[in-house]
Amino acid sequence: MRSMITVAVVFCVVAIGGGCATLQPKGPADIVAEGCKTEIETYCKSVTPGEGRVLACLYAYNDKLSNRCEYALYDASAQLERVVAALAYVANECRDDLNTYCSNIQPGEGRLLECLDKNKAKVSSRRKQAQKDIGLK
Repeated sequence: MRSMITVAVVFCVVAIGGGCATLQPKGPADIVAEGCKTEIETYCKSVTPGEGRVLACLYAYNDKLSNRCEYALYDASAQLERVVAALAYVANECRDDLNTYCSNIQPGEGRLLECLDKNKAKVSSRRKQAQKDIGLK
């Protein structure tokens, strides 16, 4: 169930632009920040967060990471892998509907999902099922 919630949150943030039906209290970034707090404070405190710089710093000190930090990085990457797989699944199932109803819509900020929702009476059952499969309303 946790992975479905994570998928829902990431899908909402990426596709919808923040309007989510389900919220995940700890996402991958939170898990790494908590699990690697000591390492971040020790080795990466002068690194400006964003664009993967903290992860790059942790990578540079990978021989000094605690087991807790290593597990946090593993857990976060496993969550992201599940999210990417779920998004790929939904994108594949929605491809025909996107081409048919939303080909003139620029991707980003939830515009494609908004287009599909506007056309929900016409979209395929495959798209509807895929959305249910990953836990989105």
